[in-house]
Formats: sequence, C-alpha cells, structure tokens
Amino acid sequence: MSGGKNYLRGRRIDPAPITGRETIAELVDNAFLAYNAGRLAEACRLYTERMLEDDVTVGMSLTGAMTPAGLGMSTLIPLMQAGFVDWIVSTGANLYHDAHFGIGLAMHKGTPFADDVELREHGVVRIYDIFFDYRVLLSTDAYIREISARPEFQRAMGTAEYHYLLGGYIRERERALGLNHRSVLSAAHEFAVPIYTSSPGDSSIGMNIAEQALAGSKLRFDVSVDVNETAAIVFAAKATGGKSGVLLIGGGSPKNFVLQTEPQIQEVLGISEKGHDYYLQMTDARPDTGGLSGATPSEAVSWGKVDPDQLPGTVVCYLDNTVALPLLAAYALARHRPRPRKRLYEQRGAMMRRLVDEYEAARTERDARAAAANTASAARGQEPR
Repeated sequence: MSGGKNYLRGRRIDPAPITGRETIAELVDNAFLAYNAGRLAEACRLYTERMLEDDVTVGMSLTGAMTPAGLGMSTLIPLMQAGFVDWIVSTGANLYHDAHFGIGLAMHKGTPFADDVELREHGVVRIYDIFFDYRVLLSTDAYIREISARPEFQRAMGTAEYHYLLGGYIRERERALGLNHRSVLSAAHEFAVPIYTSSPGDSSIGMNIAEQALAGSKLRFDVSVDVNETAAIVFAAKATGGKSGVLLIGGGSPKNFVLQTEPQIQEVLGISEKGHDYYLQMTDARPDTGGLSGATPSEAVSWGKVDPDQLPGTVVCYLDNTVALPLLAAYALARHRPRPRKRLYEQRGAMMRRLVDEYEAARTERDARAAAANTASAARGQEPR
C-alpha cells in the first residue's frame, strides 16, 4: 500500500473561503481545484509559467464567433499588446466581424430567444445572443471591396500579407474616428503579429474577394505561401534554440493549420524535428467522435505534431471559450510581465530563407542516400529503387 503515496502528493483540497475581494488570479489559484476548473488552473499556470518564457514562440488558433462577442477588444488585443501571442491562425469570419468595430459599426447584446422571422423582417441579424443591423454587413462588404481594389492588392499573396495591409487601413479608419484598439486586424498591424486564415474562401472576406475576381481583380490568395510561412515560423523558433507553444481556442481548420506546421517540417520537407513543445487547448469538442476539434495532444504525438517528451505538460480544458479565454488572459496579465514583442510579420523573409536552406540541405542528403542505395542494389544485381 505504500506505493499509493505516489498518488497522494498533489495539493490537499483545502481552499480558503471566497470573500469577494479576490483577484481573478487569486480565485483561480485558490478555488479552481478539480474537474474542468482544475484543468483551467493548470492551463493558466502552463501558459503563464512556461509558454510565456521569452524563448517560446506562441501560436494561437481561433475559432468560434469570438470577435462578435467583443473578445477581440477585451482579450485578444491585450494579449498581443503584452507580447503573449506571436502569430495567429483564425477563421475568416472572426476577422470579418472584427472589422466592424474598427470602422465604427455596432454590435449589440440581444437574446437567443428572439423570433428570427421577425428579426429578418426588421433587418436584424443574429449570432446567438448578439444582434446587429443587416447594413453592418453591407457596409463592411463595401469597405473590404474598396480597400481590396487598391493597386497594392492586385497580385497573389498569402493571407498574412493581405491581413497586414487590410489592418493598416483599418488602423487609419480607427484614428480618423477617434478610436483605438477596437480591431484585432488593426492591432496586429501595429504589433506586427502575422494572422493567417486556413480557409480564406470560407468567410465574407473571401466572398467579397471572389466577387471582385469576377470583375477582373488580380488579387488571389496563395495558400502555399501560408503553409510554408507558418512552418518557417515554427522552424525558426526551434532552430534558434527556442521553443514552440500552441494555444488552441476551439478546434476546426485553424487548429489543424497551426499543428500541421510540424508534419510539414518533418514529413514533407524532410527536416529533423520533434514537434511543438507546449500544447494548450480550450474546446467543447469530444475526442470520441473522431473529429479534429476534439483530438487530444496524445493523438497529435502520433502525427509528429507534439514532442512526446513534453506530453505530460499538455493541457486540454473542456469549457466555453467565451468564459475560459478571458480568465486565462486575466491570469496571465496579472502573473507575468509583458514580453518583448517578436514582430514576426517583419521577419517572414528571413524565416523563409532559413527554412528553404534547411529544406535544400535535407533534400540533397536524401537524394545522396537514395543514389547510394541504388548503386548498392545495382552492385548486387537488383533492380534500383
């Protein structure tokens, strides 16, 4: 029975009574002790104590309607401003709805129990319990088309470059309206945080770009640029002696796009690597349905996405992200000093050159091994491979 003591080394459950005077960080440390509250406390400490070390590059995936609910302003921008998020893969919808705030349009608190037929008759659009005028969509569409028709957009580009250029214009509009830090795109432009979209056609931004293509626009999204640039970010972090951490908000395509950077480096480019060092996910998706959104970090190890040596330090919280993400941000901002911003957007060229050099060296070595194997086979009288 003495071996059982190994299981009883955890903190004794003996929290102090809540007084109402606690900070959020104090509440998490004192009262979030078990179940998904316990996982959230572990996530807060993993993020704050390990992922926010200066040598860790933090990539975030973002799904769900986070920006319409105001989390861009309340949570994402403060994290970027503090240097706590270095690059992002988001759904296009989050970025489209984010633009509303930057150009001075309004979203309103509503109710999920409204009559949707009546809302449609009155020109009101609903995202669960968020209401906004249908003209918000039309105004944002017109703004995106007007900006995207400008000369600097008339070429093929990756989504990070597109979002950076668009964010610069939104930032100018914010200033003209007397606003500040209302748009994630605007803030990402200011802080040089690259933002990618894994499915650029799957949003109103992509829909408006597609409309312009019918009218002769030369703007095209080059997804290969995005695949290689995101791999270059992760490789540069690891090749310079640092680490890579992923903060996964929800699941879906952005989650995979962040994680596939490691298989791209290892499996496709043939470069020796072990996987991301830190994995923190907040999701409401279950693993047993087989979907990527609920896939666990241990499953990601089998793909080479996560370093198996780091698996004990991974955390998954099964929570609503509109609750969990602000709590995580409040904890981190209370417990950790701001980090120097990495400004990765400005380093894309250098990171790509490093990746290409390593890829070419790995390919040369691979071809030399194949040639040597074929020579040996021929010497034995076998057919070359």
